[in-house]
Amino acid sequence: MRTLIILTVLAVLVMAATCYESHESMESHEYLNPFINRRRAHDFIQADMRLEAIAQERIRERNKAPQERQREICEDYYPCELYAFRHGYAAAYRHYFGKRRTK
Repeated sequence: MRTLIILTVLAVLVMAATCYESHESMESHEYLNPFINRRRAHDFIQADMRLEAIAQERIRERNKAPQERQREICEDYYPCELYAFRHGYAAAYRHYFGKRRTK
C-alpha cells in the first residue's frame, strides 16, 4: 500500500513537471488568437509591388516561348497529349502538327 501511494505521488509529480504550462508559451499574442484579419495580413505587401507583379505576370503570359505554345496546342488535342506522355511534347507536336497535310 505504501509503494502504491509513493508511485501515485511520483506519477503526479512527473505529470506536473511535463504538463506545466509555462509563461513563455503565453507571451505570444498568437496563443489567444492565432488568426488575423485580412487587412492586417496584407499590410506587409505594398500595393505598388502587387500591381507591378500582376503587370509582370501579364507580360509573361503575352510573350510565351514557342515550346510553351506548342505544348498548349498539344494539350488541347487529346490524342496529341496521350502521345506526349509516351514520347514527349516536342515529338507529339511534330507528329500531329509538324507537317501540315494538304490535299
